[in-house]
Amino acid sequence: MQEGIPRMIEVVLYVFAAIALIGTVSAAFQRDPFDKLIGIGVLAAGVLPFVVVRGYLDVAVAVALIVPVTTIIVLLVCRRDGP
Repeated sequence: MQEGIPRMIEVVLYVFAAIALIGTVSAAFQRDPFDKLIGIGVLAAGVLPFVVVRGYLDVAVAVALIVPVTTIIVLLVCRRDGP
């Protein structure tokens, strides 16, 4: 039973790697700045578990607080006011 726990963590890390890759591809190919910012947010969400696995919990907390706040602020600044 102990063997299943590390294998499950490995599977979860593969899922988060896929999320990070999806965010990277999305940010690379989108034309709209809003979509690029959303892709970068998805990328950060996919990378964050790898920071936690390495044991950098203070960095993970900082990233978890800074990325969403800055994404929201940049989205508010970049929004288009229609004519």
